[in-house]
Amino acid sequence: MSLYDDAVLVLKSYEDQEELRQAYLDHLAAHPNGMWKACTAGHITASALVIDPEHDRVLLTLHKKLRMWLQMGGHCEPQDATLEAAALREATEESGIAALELLPGGPVRLDRHPIPPPCHCHFDVQYAAVAAPGAVQEISDESLDLRWFAYEEVAGVADESVVRLLEATRARL
Repeated sequence: MSLYDDAVLVLKSYEDQEELRQAYLDHLAAHPNGMWKACTAGHITASALVIDPEHDRVLLTLHKKLRMWLQMGGHCEPQDATLEAAALREATEESGIAALELLPGGPVRLDRHPIPPPCHCHFDVQYAAVAAPGAVQEISDESLDLRWFAYEEVAGVADESVVRLLEATRARL
Protein backbone atom coordinates (compact mmCIF):
# COMPACT_ATOMS: atom_id res chain seq x y z
CA MET A 1 0.00 0.00 0.00
CA SER A 2 1.33 3.44 -0.88
CA LEU A 3 1.54 6.37 1.54
CA TYR A 4 -1.18 8.06 -0.55
CA ASP A 5 -3.47 5.04 -0.08
CA ASP A 6 -2.72 4.96 3.65
CA ALA A 7 -3.56 8.67 3.94
CA VAL A 8 -6.90 8.16 2.20
CA LEU A 9 -7.76 5.23 4.50
CA VAL A 10 -6.71 7.16 7.61
CA LEU A 11 -8.77 10.17 6.60
CA LYS A 12 -11.81 8.07 5.67
CA SER A 13 -11.75 6.44 9.10
CA TYR A 14 -11.19 9.71 10.98
CA GLU A 15 -14.51 10.51 12.66
CA ASP A 16 -14.11 14.18 13.58
CA GLN A 17 -13.99 17.52 11.77
CA GLU A 18 -16.18 16.23 8.93
CA GLU A 19 -15.96 19.27 6.64
CA LEU A 20 -12.19 19.60 6.98
CA ARG A 21 -11.70 15.84 6.64
CA GLN A 22 -13.63 15.95 3.36
CA ALA A 23 -11.50 18.88 2.16
CA TYR A 24 -8.39 16.73 2.73
CA LEU A 25 -9.92 13.84 0.79
CA ASP A 26 -11.02 16.17 -2.03
CA HIS A 27 -7.53 17.63 -2.20
CA LEU A 28 -5.96 14.18 -2.51
CA ALA A 29 -8.50 13.14 -5.15
CA ALA A 30 -7.67 16.26 -7.19
CA HIS A 31 -3.89 16.01 -6.64
CA PRO A 32 -2.34 12.54 -6.93
CA ASN A 33 0.94 14.14 -5.80
CA GLY A 34 -0.77 15.78 -2.80
CA MET A 35 1.37 13.88 -0.32
CA TRP A 36 4.55 15.61 -1.40
CA LYS A 37 6.17 19.00 -0.92
CA ALA A 38 6.35 19.37 -4.72
CA CYS A 39 2.55 19.79 -4.85
CA THR A 40 2.33 23.58 -4.75
CA ALA A 41 -1.47 23.50 -4.42
CA GLY A 42 -0.83 22.17 -0.91
CA HIS A 43 0.26 18.89 0.56
CA ILE A 44 -0.31 16.53 3.44
CA THR A 45 2.03 16.87 6.42
CA ALA A 46 2.24 14.79 9.59
CA SER A 47 2.94 16.03 13.10
CA ALA A 48 2.87 14.85 16.69
CA LEU A 49 2.47 16.66 19.98
CA VAL A 50 5.01 15.11 22.36
CA ILE A 51 3.72 14.58 25.91
CA ASP A 52 5.79 13.75 28.97
CA PRO A 53 5.21 10.39 30.71
CA GLU A 54 3.28 12.05 33.54
CA HIS A 55 0.88 13.68 31.04
CA ASP A 56 1.28 17.21 32.38
CA ARG A 57 3.74 18.82 29.96
CA VAL A 58 4.29 19.03 26.20
CA LEU A 59 7.52 19.44 24.29
CA LEU A 60 7.42 22.27 21.76
CA THR A 61 10.00 23.37 19.23
CA LEU A 62 10.79 26.96 18.37
CA HIS A 63 10.66 26.57 14.59
CA LYS A 64 13.71 28.06 12.89
CA LYS A 65 11.91 29.51 9.84
CA LEU A 66 8.56 30.44 11.37
CA ARG A 67 9.92 31.51 14.77
CA MET A 68 6.88 30.04 16.48
CA TRP A 69 6.49 27.41 19.20
CA LEU A 70 4.98 24.36 17.48
CA GLN A 71 4.54 20.62 17.82
CA MET A 72 7.04 18.42 15.99
CA GLY A 73 6.17 17.67 12.40
CA GLY A 74 6.73 18.21 8.75
CA HIS A 75 6.73 16.79 5.27
CA CYS A 76 6.15 13.19 4.34
CA GLU A 77 9.15 11.39 2.86
CA PRO A 78 9.29 8.53 0.34
CA GLN A 79 10.48 6.10 3.04
CA ASP A 80 7.36 6.74 5.18
CA ALA A 81 5.05 3.75 4.82
CA THR A 82 2.18 5.38 6.73
CA LEU A 83 1.08 8.77 8.07
CA GLU A 84 1.72 7.42 11.57
CA ALA A 85 5.27 6.52 10.55
CA ALA A 86 5.79 10.02 9.11
CA ALA A 87 4.50 11.68 12.30
CA LEU A 88 6.65 9.45 14.50
CA ARG A 89 9.75 10.01 12.33
CA GLU A 90 9.28 13.78 12.43
CA ALA A 91 8.68 13.80 16.19
CA THR A 92 11.75 11.66 16.77
CA GLU A 93 13.98 13.73 14.48
CA GLU A 94 12.90 17.07 15.89
CA SER A 95 12.78 16.08 19.57
CA GLY A 96 15.82 13.81 19.67
CA ILE A 97 13.74 11.35 21.71
CA ALA A 98 13.95 7.83 20.31
CA ALA A 99 11.39 6.23 22.62
CA LEU A 100 8.10 7.84 21.57
CA GLU A 101 4.81 6.00 21.40
CA LEU A 102 1.84 7.38 19.46
CA LEU A 103 -1.46 7.48 21.29
CA PRO A 104 -3.78 4.78 19.93
CA GLY A 105 -6.80 5.71 17.85
CA GLY A 106 -5.19 7.46 14.89
CA PRO A 107 -4.97 11.22 14.37
CA VAL A 108 -5.98 13.49 17.22
CA ARG A 109 -7.06 16.28 14.87
CA LEU A 110 -6.58 17.94 11.48
CA ASP A 111 -5.29 21.45 10.88
CA ARG A 112 -5.11 23.16 7.49
CA HIS A 113 -2.97 26.29 7.52
CA PRO A 114 -1.42 28.65 4.96
CA ILE A 115 2.32 28.59 4.39
CA PRO A 116 4.69 30.91 2.51
CA PRO A 117 5.07 30.49 -1.28
CA PRO A 118 5.73 28.60 -3.45
CA CYS A 119 3.24 26.30 -1.77
CA HIS A 120 -0.12 27.48 -0.51
CA CYS A 121 -1.04 25.32 2.46
CA HIS A 122 -0.30 22.34 4.66
CA PHE A 123 -2.99 19.77 5.29
CA ASP A 124 -1.58 18.63 8.63
CA VAL A 125 -2.62 15.28 10.11
CA GLN A 126 -1.88 15.62 13.81
CA TYR A 127 -1.06 12.83 16.23
CA ALA A 128 0.10 12.77 19.85
CA ALA A 129 3.05 10.81 21.22
CA VAL A 130 4.12 10.02 24.77
CA ALA A 131 7.81 10.07 25.70
CA ALA A 132 9.21 7.19 27.73
CA PRO A 133 10.21 7.84 31.35
CA GLY A 134 13.69 9.33 31.53
CA ALA A 135 13.66 10.43 27.89
CA VAL A 136 16.02 13.31 27.13
CA GLN A 137 15.29 15.73 24.32
CA GLU A 138 17.96 17.02 21.92
CA ILE A 139 17.53 20.08 19.73
CA SER A 140 17.65 19.51 15.96
CA ASP A 141 18.96 21.70 13.15
CA GLU A 142 15.37 22.69 12.35
CA SER A 143 14.84 24.35 15.73
CA LEU A 144 16.02 27.43 17.55
CA ASP A 145 14.96 25.94 20.89
CA LEU A 146 13.19 22.93 22.36
CA ARG A 147 11.36 23.19 25.67
CA TRP A 148 8.85 21.44 27.91
CA PHE A 149 5.76 23.51 28.77
CA ALA A 150 3.11 22.79 31.39
CA TYR A 151 -0.32 22.49 29.80
CA GLU A 152 -1.43 25.82 31.24
CA GLU A 153 1.60 27.61 29.70
CA VAL A 154 0.92 26.57 26.10
CA ALA A 155 -1.69 29.24 25.33
CA GLY A 156 0.82 31.92 26.35
CA VAL A 157 3.54 30.80 23.94
CA ALA A 158 1.87 28.98 21.03
CA ASP A 159 -0.83 29.82 18.51
CA GLU A 160 -4.42 28.57 18.51
CA SER A 161 -3.64 25.51 16.38
CA VAL A 162 -1.28 24.16 19.05
CA VAL A 163 -3.77 24.99 21.80
CA ARG A 164 -6.53 23.10 19.91
CA LEU A 165 -4.17 20.15 19.40
CA LEU A 166 -3.37 20.10 23.12
CA GLU A 167 -7.10 20.21 24.00
CA ALA A 168 -7.85 17.32 21.64
CA THR A 169 -4.87 15.37 23.00
CA ARG A 170 -5.98 15.85 26.60
CA ALA A 171 -9.46 14.65 25.67
CA ARG A 172 -7.90 11.53 24.07
CA LEU A 173 -5.79 10.85 27.17
